[in-house]
Amino acid sequence: MSFLDSFKDPELSRRLLDQLAAEGQGLRFMEVCGTHTVAIFQSGLHSLLPPGFVHLSGPGCPVCVTDDAEVAAYLEAANKPGVIMATFGDLMKVPGPGGANLKTAQAEGARVKVVYAPFDALTLARDNPGDTVVFIGVGFETTAPTIAATVMMARAQGIANFKVLSFHKLVPPALSALLSDPEMNIEAFILPGHVSTIIGLAPYEFIARDHGVPAVIAGFEPMDILQALLALTRMRKSGKPEVKNLYTRVTSDAGNPKAMAVMNEVFRTCDARWRGIGVIPGSGLTFREAYAEFDAFAALGIELKTVAPIKGCRCGDVLKGKLKPSDCPLFKTACTPARPVGPCMVSTEGSCAAYFKYHLDA
Repeated sequence: MSFLDSFKDPELSRRLLDQLAAEGQGLRFMEVCGTHTVAIFQSGLHSLLPPGFVHLSGPGCPVCVTDDAEVAAYLEAANKPGVIMATFGDLMKVPGPGGANLKTAQAEGARVKVVYAPFDALTLARDNPGDTVVFIGVGFETTAPTIAATVMMARAQGIANFKVLSFHKLVPPALSALLSDPEMNIEAFILPGHVSTIIGLAPYEFIARDHGVPAVIAGFEPMDILQALLALTRMRKSGKPEVKNLYTRVTSDAGNPKAMAVMNEVFRTCDARWRGIGVIPGSGLTFREAYAEFDAFAALGIELKTVAPIKGCRCGDVLKGKLKPSDCPLFKTACTPARPVGPCMVSTEGSCAAYFKYHLDA
């Protein structure tokens, strides 16, 4: 058995499930990572958890939390003369105003290129010096340092036609907003493993200290998730909440200081819009003055505007854990992966897409 296979062992997983059941106490927990969303459904853990365990899927999908106003902004940019839009593939089918998306914009003449890394967009800018190449910067603390490093490379190489629309989001402020919502009843958090490899443990400490809620950084295998749930259950039962790192094979408590330094060199925090949640203070990243020349908003004269939400789509409520995807009236009827109405059905990490793929109708 390989090292990684040991985290998928069915017998050990069953023992952990039995231990969870033996604790005699359920748990209303939320994960805030799209990879955790898929892992929990794909492994079957969602349906195997003991009675009383309620799984909430939070705002952990970067494509899904991109606000309608932000979608409208990058569609506006894509249709400007002289612009080549570079994007990750997940954004191509995210619907904007009137159902338009990057795919339809491309069909109507916009130059939209799917890239696999921001460095590819930089190459695109180098190869097309007469055009403005705009990279759509979405994602959390995991992707922001790489995009910041690309901006630094653009400056070092004198590639002035490379720009970024920064829609980056920061996870800890979103967790604070959820915990401050009187309608939410979150008893524990499974914290995102990927984000935590960058920011470490300290930014989450307010969860236990200020709100009395336990939280665990966990990996993505069945054993990782079950161990996290057992630790959370025991902390909840003892009344001694902590923030723990159980993903030590990948994540250090200190995170990645070098990556954070690069991110903070290029970006500063700002207020940001989150689909379904609204504006969260200090939860986004915008360019520092020293790197303002790479800001696509300023270069193209684009502003975020109020946009009507997609009619009938309940993606926002799904992202807050207030609604199961299968309770949305559009789920599996008007909204499917082939014909997505909202971004939670578009992204492979979206809760609606996961529910659809793994046939979770209840």
